[in-house]
Amino acid sequence: MKPRRQRHLHALDLGAALALTALYIGFARLSADDGQPVYTGPFWLGCLIAAMVGLPVAVRRRWPLAVLVAVLAALVMASLLDIPREPYAAAGLAAYLVGLAEPARRSVPALAVTLPVACGAVYIGEAVVTPAEDWRGAVGVAGLVLLVIGGAWGTGFTVRGRRAEAAREAGRRSERALDEERLRIARELHDIVSHNLSLIAVKAGVAGHVAEADPREARAALKVIEETSRAALAEMRRTLGVLRTEGAPLGPVPDLGRLDLLAEEAHRAGVDVDLTVHAVEGLAEGTQLTIYRIVQEAITNVVRHAAPTRCRVTVEANASEIRIDITDEGPPSPSALGQTTQKLPGGHGLLGMRERAMMYGGSFEAGPRPEGGFAVSVRLPAEGNQ
Repeated sequence: MKPRRQRHLHALDLGAALALTALYIGFARLSADDGQPVYTGPFWLGCLIAAMVGLPVAVRRRWPLAVLVAVLAALVMASLLDIPREPYAAAGLAAYLVGLAEPARRSVPALAVTLPVACGAVYIGEAVVTPAEDWRGAVGVAGLVLLVIGGAWGTGFTVRGRRAEAAREAGRRSERALDEERLRIARELHDIVSHNLSLIAVKAGVAGHVAEADPREARAALKVIEETSRAALAEMRRTLGVLRTEGAPLGPVPDLGRLDLLAEEAHRAGVDVDLTVHAVEGLAEGTQLTIYRIVQEAITNVVRHAAPTRCRVTVEANASEIRIDITDEGPPSPSALGQTTQKLPGGHGLLGMRERAMMYGGSFEAGPRPEGGFAVSVRLPAEGNQ
């Protein structure tokens, strides 16, 4: 779109250049019927000056300063020969581009030179060479020229400032995007570490509790700790490798096909997961990752705060929304366990799930259930995901 817009602008400049050239040729052909001084030199010279006034405007976007110098010189000549009958429109068009495209260190001195030269030429032409006005009228015409050139330059300079501010705002938006990406990466690392370390902590507690009474169970718990630790390290290396270099090996992005693995890991940590996934084919990769991370964090919270227990996970999609529901039955009573149920410290899991839901314009609810246990309910809009 930008090259096409540039072509349109160049076409407009060419049209303005031709119009100004034709206008000044018309000025050179005026007769003295109205009693005003008119150009009396050879017609070819008038045509040459007309071309010098108008045609450079066609390339004002490429060489703003050079065009302003050329147009100003031609207009000075035209004023001294009584050709112009308009307030230096060509100089205004050139000055606008100087204010717009040139930095202040060049555009301000250019304006400081252009204004007195243009106004001086108009005054001399009107009041001295071929007097058509008294000095007051000549000053008025010079003031009009000053207003046209100065106003055009000021407009260009203002637009340049606004564009610079827009560029700075775009830079600030880019920085905010980087911050959001850092937050996303931090959230990914939190999900990886929180989920796996919660399994490890739970199994370590089981191993410590049954080490003497049931060595076989203790060894099984240690085996789970070993496997979970290796998996966590591998996933963290992949994530951190992406931050170090573009050529880092990438693992598969978690999707809904790996929810069964989450259920298996939770089962080894003492949580029986009843998983239902329905009508989720065709969801976008980013949406699948969001659903996976929400389910992962919810199951991690169940493992951390309620194991051993039962948990039901439901992920369903229809034409209007995606529903994610995770409910658990809550921790068993201490008497049923024969020990005090250990609660691990809380983290930022609920906040992370809420942020993921809000990122897709969805809703998030979480809280204790009246019949016991805890429930997480997330709704994501389906529009644009499938």
